[in-house]
This record gives sequence, C-alpha cells and structure tokens, in this order.
Amino acid sequence: MPEVCGRYTLAYEDFQFMLDYYGITDGGGFSYPPRYNIAPGQNVPAVVHDGQRRRIGLLRWGLVPSWAKDDKIGYKMINARAETLMAKSTFKPLLARKRCLIPADGFFEWKKLPDGRKQAMRIILKSQKLFSLAGLYDTWRTPSGDRLSTCTIITVGANSLMEPIHNRMPAILRRDEEDMWIDKGVVNPESLMPLLRSFDAADMEAYPVPALVGSANNDSPECIQRQLS
Repeated sequence: MPEVCGRYTLAYEDFQFMLDYYGITDGGGFSYPPRYNIAPGQNVPAVVHDGQRRRIGLLRWGLVPSWAKDDKIGYKMINARAETLMAKSTFKPLLARKRCLIPADGFFEWKKLPDGRKQAMRIILKSQKLFSLAGLYDTWRTPSGDRLSTCTIITVGANSLMEPIHNRMPAILRRDEEDMWIDKGVVNPESLMPLLRSFDAADMEAYPVPALVGSANNDSPECIQRQLS
C-alpha cells in the first residue's frame, strides 16, 4: 500500500479557537481559512517553539531537506515512517531539533471494497476535537537565495480502526504530549520515540465521504459530508 497521510482537514471557521488551543497569545495577524481537503504541495499551518514561546506559521507540505538540489524532492517526502526515523540521515537530525505540531481535525484514506472499488473515508476523533499530527520541518535555500520552509507528517502502524482501511496512519499526539514534542530542550531523539504510536482506536471513528475528495481541486464542505450507505 502507498504511504499515508496524503490528505487531511482543518475545517474550523473560527481560527482564534486554534490559537487559543495552542496557547498562542500573539498570532501576528496570522489566520487560515477552513480547509476541507488539504493536499501535498500546499501551505499548511504548523506550530513550533522558538525557545521562548509557541509560534504558528505556514510550511509547505512535502519536506525539502536543506541539502536538496531542488524542491521536487518534496513530493516524495510528504511522510516519514516513525520506525525508520532514527536510521535515516535526513530525519534523525530533524527529530532532534526541528519538530512541529500540524493542526488537524480529520484525515482521509481510501478503503478497498470487495468489488474492487475504493471508498473515500474520513477519520476523526469521536469528540470531533482538534488534534496535532507529529511533524518535522526544514528550511531550504533556493538558487536565488530565498528560504523555503517545508514539513513532513510522521506515520505509524495502523490501529484496529484503521487496519481494514490502510496499514498506516498519521502519528497523532496526545494533548499532554504536545509540549514535549516541540520542547527545544529535548534534543535526544530516542526519548521522543515513545510518543510516536498509533492513537487509541476507541477514541476515533471513520465514515464514508463523497468521491470528489479524490481531487485536490475540490475543497468545499461537501468533502467532509457523511455519505449515506
């Protein structure tokens, strides 16, 4: 199966709610519209800690390492497998010093049906609350000297809810783990690995959504509407 996560949602109308959730008192005028079908290559909100306070800004989804020759590699690095982070020279340094929280309220995956068709599914928390995906980021300089900041979403093995849909899922951090994930004082990558595990299936649900979510050009509330069977 291909890697996930490849699409997700952040469908909050009130962006101030998100700033409050992350304890960001000075958003610098930053805002982000409701998004119903976020895709790789797009700019996405991410939360980091600068050593003094939490900050929020945009990162392009698809990691372009600082050593890359060009930015095309980003489309191959939208995800990073938790199991191999420590063994990959690209990811291990970022795990030590460049970690971010990627706000989401759901993600999509496609379930293969017995007749061979694929059904788009949206996976959310039963509480329907905001949650944080574990991410890594880096900054690459273009040939002209401009800075491009990008990110990747870490994935883990599927929980029992996801297993019938896909064998991977994004690494969702528990609320009380978010501080540690972006704590600049935590520089030992091994101490972070226990945070990267599949989320409790009992706290999640999956429901079918319209096929239109398959195109990244579609980004409307219809993308997250529950499809009746």
